[in-house]
Order: sequence, then structure tokens, then C-alpha cells
Amino acid sequence: MRKILFGLIFVFISTTINAQRYAFVDTEYILNNIPAYKAALDKLNKLSIDWQKEIEAEYSIVEQMNKNFQAEKVLLTKEMIKQREAEIAAEERTVKDLQKRFFGPQGELFKKRLELIKPIQDEVYNVIKDIAESGNYAIILDTAAGATILYTDPKYDKSDEVLEKLGYKN
Repeated sequence: MRKILFGLIFVFISTTINAQRYAFVDTEYILNNIPAYKAALDKLNKLSIDWQKEIEAEYSIVEQMNKNFQAEKVLLTKEMIKQREAEIAAEERTVKDLQKRFFGPQGELFKKRLELIKPIQDEVYNVIKDIAESGNYAIILDTAAGATILYTDPKYDKSDEVLEKLGYKN
């Protein structure tokens, strides 16, 4: 117990004696000032729109099959009704599988996002890490996406420094 208490007191004293340095960045601002990131987002959005159109076209085929079935249902035998219902259900599964293939957790959109955006994010992170190490910062906070920081002094904002080290002068 004494060792734990002594350790806590030592940590407290060492952190108050050694004035810690803090800074913050806005990763959203940084990424939006990188042309390659914008191009990657545009490409992802175009792919997403194209895939969504393809899925909607397939769903319209299912809807048309359903309309035709409902219109002809009174003329069909029980066996033919079961067959048509099975065909419609199979087509619906096919469309849902396509949707999952494009937009699922491990779908094409996810893979493309990893391929196009993750390298840029990794590069930004590495520059932030370098700035933290070379500037002897204890913590670098990210103010993007609703971080709960009530006040930030602009002189500690390192976002432009990150962009500059990435080669994007602002």
C-alpha cells in the first residue's frame, strides 16, 4: 500500500514539476486541405452512387415481378403461385446479397475506403506523432468530430504545421 501511495505521489510531483506541453489538431480541417483526400472521397462517393443505382435497378425488377405476380395470381394454380413466390424471394435474396457485397461491413465500399483513405490518414497520424515527439508534447488532442474541449488557445493548434510537413502549405 505504501509503495502504491508513494508511486502516486511521485507521479503527481513529477508531472507538476515538469510542465507538460499540450497541443491540438483538427484532423477534419487537415484532411479537407489535402487534395488526395478530397479526390479519394469523390471517388468513393461516385462508386457508392453507381452501386446504389445498380441496387435500385435490381429492386425495381423485383417490384415489377411482384406487380406482375399480383396481377396474374388469380389465374395461377397453387403450384405456379409457389413457384413464382420462390422466384421472387430468390431475386430478393440476390439483391440483398449484392447490397451486402457493396455496402456490408466487409463490402467493396469498406475495402475501397481502406485502399484510398487509410494511407492518407496514416500519413497524417505519423506526422502528428513526429510533431509530438519533436515538440515534446505530452498530449495532442483532436478537436474534430465534437471533442469536448471548452477552450483552445490558437497558438497550440498544430493543424497547419501538420499540413506543412505533409507538403500542403496553407
